[in-house]
Amino acid sequence: MVTDLADWLKDRNLLTKLIQQQLLRAQQRMKHQADSKRSEREFSVGDMVYLKLQPHIQTSVADRSNYKLSFRYYGPYKVLQQIGAVAYKLDLHPESHIHLVVHVSLRKQHVPPQLSVSTDLSSVASDASEPAAPLLILDRQLKLCGGSAMPRLLVHWNSVSQFQTWEDETDLRCCFPDAPAWGQAAL
Repeated sequence: MVTDLADWLKDRNLLTKLIQQQLLRAQQRMKHQADSKRSEREFSVGDMVYLKLQPHIQTSVADRSNYKLSFRYYGPYKVLQQIGAVAYKLDLHPESHIHLVVHVSLRKQHVPPQLSVSTDLSSVASDASEPAAPLLILDRQLKLCGGSAMPRLLVHWNSVSQFQTWEDETDLRCCFPDAPAWGQAAL
């Protein structure tokens, strides 16, 4: 009977080690999966960052009638101080009811716009008195838009910079009725 107890304890220890090994493997798999979606973020004092807020907290920053459609990130706010490795103190509005120290995962770097985009093509032309006009239609393609195919044209514009853009044919014909046909130069 003593040998049966010894065998049983031996089997039990072996089974316990096997279960611990499987649990460790599962833990490592979950950690690897979670780490693959993480990004290391680090901010300096003076950086501008956006703050991610939950819908029930957003009322102290900006009041919305519908929280489902409200913004996820607010700001930008200035980083005042780094507290520890993952916490930062932000320069929030005094009337906001949010703690000033926030975890790094609730922030996103503010990237200021470097280039202003202009929809006015005349600003790209070499001569300000002469607005941009299509000079040559280089290519044509069909673009699927809502289940129908819309024709698009690759237009070479009359400017010193020699730029080309893809334009919807209907918009181009509407704005420039004298636009050249495909493969032809304007007179």
